[in-house]
Amino acid sequence: KADKRLKTSRGIAKRKQRCYDVEPVFGNIKHNHHFKRFMLRGIEKVTIEAGLLALAHNLRKKTA
Repeated sequence: KADKRLKTSRGIAKRKQRCYDVEPVFGNIKHNHHFKRFMLRGIEKVTIEAGLLALAHNLRKKTA
């Protein structure tokens, strides 16, 4: 079912859009902010840490 949806014209457009929307954000966080791995362990703590990373990224983007 998922494969069928990915091959529709809308699915192809969404996959092309991903290159522009998502990948640069992770690249920026990893390379420019030297983030390699989470400091904490456990799903709740990692979720909080990822949220803080996203918040910091959005604030930097907003002030630029």
